Amino acid sequence: MHTPTNSFKQALARSEAQIGLWLGLADAYTAEILAGTGYDWLLVDGEHAPNDLRSILHQLQAIASATSALPPGARAPHAIARVPVGDTALIKQYLDIGAQTLLVPMVDTPEQAQQLVRATRYAPEGVRGMGSALARSSRWQAYPRYVHEANQQICLLVQAETVEAMANLDAIAATPGVDGVFIGPADLSASMGHPGNPAHPDVQAAIQDGITRILRAGKAPGILATNEAQARQWLAAGALFVAVGVDTMLLTSAAQNLLARFRTGTDAAAAPRPAGY
Repeated sequence: MHTPTNSFKQALARSEAQIGLWLGLADAYTAEILAGTGYDWLLVDGEHAPNDLRSILHQLQAIASATSALPPGARAPHAIARVPVGDTALIKQYLDIGAQTLLVPMVDTPEQAQQLVRATRYAPEGVRGMGSALARSSRWQAYPRYVHEANQQICLLVQAETVEAMANLDAIAATPGVDGVFIGPADLSASMGHPGNPAHPDVQAAIQDGITRILRAGKAPGILATNEAQARQWLAAGALFVAVGVDTMLLTSAAQNLLARFRTGTDAAAAPRPAGY
C-alpha cells in the first residue's frame, strides 16, 4: 500500500482553484455532514475554534468516513487542519494523526517559514519525529514506505496577516517547501490600523498586491471571504484556495432567516453583524 496522494496539493500545483469551507463548530458530527456537500476542502480550525488534538482527530476521521460514502463521481473534500501556533512538537502531532495539509497562522518572516518546512519533513530534509508506528498517518505502518513517501505528500500553507508579513511576502512565498500563502484579511486589517474593516481600500489593495506577488513566486494564494462578491473578486485575482463560508456563520444565518419568515414587525429583522471574518 502506498502513502495516499495529496490531491489538494496536486490541484494547487496545476493552478486549479479549490473552493473550501471553514469549520469552527469543533464537532465531528457536523464535519461529517459537511463533508458530503461537495466542497473541495474543509478547514478544521485549531486556532480560533475550541478544538484540541483529540477533537481535531475526530473531525479528520469523520471527514474521511463521509468521503468513503460518497456516490461515484462525487467530489471528495480534502481535510486541512489549522494549528494554533507554528510549534514543531504540535505540528508533529497534527501530522501523526493524519493531517496531510496544515495551515499555520502568523508567519511573519522567511526564517519562520523555513522552520515550519523543517517541522513538517522527516530527516534529512527536516526534524519531524520518527514515530510512524504509533501514527494514524501511516495507518500504523500499513503504508510500509510512509517515512520515505510522506515528505512529498505534505502540503504546507502559511498565513501572512500582518504588515511585517506583507513586507516579507516575496521571501516567505519563495521558501522551498511552502506550497501556498494564505492572506488573513481580519488580522491584516487590524495590523494596518483598520480593525474590523477588511473592506478598507488600503487593505483591499494590499490583498490584491499580495495575491499577485504570491503567484509571481510560483505559489498558491489563499484567502477566506464570507460574502460572494468578495470571494469572486479574489478568485478572479488568481487566488487558488478560497474558503467561501464558515459553518458558524452559515448556521446563524440560516436560523435567523427561517425565524424571520415567522416573525412580523420589528422582530423580523436580524441584528446587523460585521461583514467578513
